[in-house]
Amino acid sequence: MTAPAFPTGTILGYPRIGRRRELKRAVEAFWAGTIDAAELEATAAELRAATRERLAAQGLDRTGSAIPESFSFYDQVLDAAVAVGAVPTRFARFLGEGGTVDLGAYFTIARGVGDDAPLEMTKWFDSNYHYLVPEIGPDTDFSLHAERILGEFAEAKAQGFVTRPVIVGPVTFLLLAKAADDAPEGFRPISRLAELVPVYAELLAELARAGAEWVQLDEPALVSESIDEPRARVLEAAAQAYDALGAADERPAIFVAAPYGSLDDALPVLAATPVEAISLDLVRGTLPEGLDPVTAEALAAKTLVAGVIDGHNIWRGDLAAAFDRVAAVQRLSGSVAVSTSTSLLHVPHDVTDERALDARLVSWLAFADQKVAQVATLARGLADGREVIETELAEASAALADRSGAPGVRVAPVRDRLAALTDGDFDRGDYETRVAAQAALELPELPTTTIGSFPQTSDIRRARARLGKGELDADGYAQLMREEVERVVRLQEEIGLDVLVHGEPERNDMVQYFAELLDGFAVTEHGWVQSYGSRCTRPSILWGDVSRPAPMTVEWSSYAQSLTPKPVKGMLTGPVTILAWSFVRDDQPLGDTARQVALALRDEIADLEQAGIQVIQVDEPALRELLPLKLADQPAYLDWSVGSFKLATAGAAAATQVHTHLCYSEFGVVIDAIKNLDADVTSIEAARSRMEVVDDLATSGFDHGIGPGVYDIHSPRVPSTAEVQALLERAVAEIPAARLWVNPDCGLKTRGYDETVASLENILEATRAVRAELAERAQPALAG
Repeated sequence: MTAPAFPTGTILGYPRIGRRRELKRAVEAFWAGTIDAAELEATAAELRAATRERLAAQGLDRTGSAIPESFSFYDQVLDAAVAVGAVPTRFARFLGEGGTVDLGAYFTIARGVGDDAPLEMTKWFDSNYHYLVPEIGPDTDFSLHAERILGEFAEAKAQGFVTRPVIVGPVTFLLLAKAADDAPEGFRPISRLAELVPVYAELLAELARAGAEWVQLDEPALVSESIDEPRARVLEAAAQAYDALGAADERPAIFVAAPYGSLDDALPVLAATPVEAISLDLVRGTLPEGLDPVTAEALAAKTLVAGVIDGHNIWRGDLAAAFDRVAAVQRLSGSVAVSTSTSLLHVPHDVTDERALDARLVSWLAFADQKVAQVATLARGLADGREVIETELAEASAALADRSGAPGVRVAPVRDRLAALTDGDFDRGDYETRVAAQAALELPELPTTTIGSFPQTSDIRRARARLGKGELDADGYAQLMREEVERVVRLQEEIGLDVLVHGEPERNDMVQYFAELLDGFAVTEHGWVQSYGSRCTRPSILWGDVSRPAPMTVEWSSYAQSLTPKPVKGMLTGPVTILAWSFVRDDQPLGDTARQVALALRDEIADLEQAGIQVIQVDEPALRELLPLKLADQPAYLDWSVGSFKLATAGAAAATQVHTHLCYSEFGVVIDAIKNLDADVTSIEAARSRMEVVDDLATSGFDHGIGPGVYDIHSPRVPSTAEVQALLERAVAEIPAARLWVNPDCGLKTRGYDETVASLENILEATRAVRAELAERAQPALAG
């Protein structure tokens, strides 16, 4: 087919939560029953319309397929699963005639209901975004349900736009899926590719008939070497899928987007297929070199979409260097376009909304809208010549130079302290010696605890808002928080937990709280980014050298400990997670920045110990998240990430029990790194995946304390006592009870108190039952 012209400038996706989180509020109102589906649909339509107008105003073509239709009510992988009919049978009763999925059914699949667990959730490549994991079996009946995709494209046409529909590609969809529970052992979802591709072909035909000129199929799995499938099979699947889709009689032109790294050996494979456009991530990846003549000839006939504007971070960057990279791509093809490296899903909407940020810092930044404008600028230079954009290039270069020399970016005492570190600063000593010293805690078998936070009630949020507005002074706010801490401590005592937490009512976010107290950080007012579903975070901006001017958590932990004879955990966020969930400076190696944060935390741990805190948790839920997608880059990452955690914790005394927490990742990939953290106790997500992780733990030789979660806090379900007991019994079957802890998957901040209390009571009841089982088993041995 003869492809229509690809737009000179485009983006791979745009934030969908709304500039003021309008979608989040509407979705949660629908869940609460305060609005109906029609009102939610209307709000979503308004947001989509506003987004299209905004992107056009920033310089993207209204009618040339430059604007992607990348909206989702919850998750793009769930959207693909619904579109191809891959809905688990346990949700069949919620579907409409012919398998249609209305909003109620859609959110039920995402969040679960009653005894029906939702789809598993895990991290989207090396980002903090979470996707829902499709469940595919030999009998999954793929069928097209494209009403939403077609409806949103028609909606755009009625608004005067010709946009580009976006859907997760078939190869990535199956590679990210898991085998359904009833699938035979050894079944691989990718084996269903031949049955899935015709459904995608049917979708393409429907879009062509609707007037779509281009369709974007997202295939980030093609850049990853961490996919649990042989690389040869991945490349074979890509060839199979895109040979078939490219040969379809009726279809739009196909744009395969492959963000988060270089395509490497997948590039020749895609080049050999009939697809018309391929993206190159030139921020995380590099320009292909040494291409064989066949691949070079094939690429020359395609549109190459140069991803030179960073979609994953918020720095304004070097626009002149970005333009040079675009020019280099022109040596590979006569048809080149400018784009972001990834979807802008990972960055906030608009830096001009940040009225409280220092103006100098703002001049160094580019949020989604500014990145769209940068794409438009480079596209104009590509079309009309570099000379027409020299002013914009010079302004960006001046901002970059100003940033490099600004006060606070480089602080001599911080750098001197790093330079003085020795190997001993990373070594905490023998684990068995620590276990003996920690016996003084007098904990029972299968000790129970929570991960840290308790529900953030409306009263807590109102108090924080009043403090921010000046309606409540600091002393009044502190008193309200102390009252909440006491409530949480008494509640845990009543339920019967063994190691308590103070509940973190004073913390707005597990990273932002520390960012507000450490030098080298700034925080935003409206810089919200979607994490999963309706959950949004506000990543802090780590712009300079990091140090701790004063203790950050000691007052709250000490107060909680004064209320109870049971141990109370001091709660800290680890250096890797602080980096992963912030927008981090890009002018020095990440390992250097992580060690700066680690030294600040090391000082905090020393102060907590001095205040009498015997258990300290240093959360690292993002350890797996930042693992590079390329195998060659992983050893260096694991070295500095594990090293920064050990630097933070190695100063703790043997009698201090150090915990860590990890969540929503494929733990088997980093099990050795988790062991090397050398935490006394590690708690991990396990409930939603139904304790799959215990197999990895059992085979890895992991020999420290471990708490696989028994309560999925990302679902509103209250797990029954029997459900928790079954999970614990599976864990006990694989892990010695002397090392096993009992805890939820994650913090309880997003849950309500009714469900939290009911769930924790069920956990304690189940724990007591399993303790009794263990005691009964031990009786014959004692008698012998």
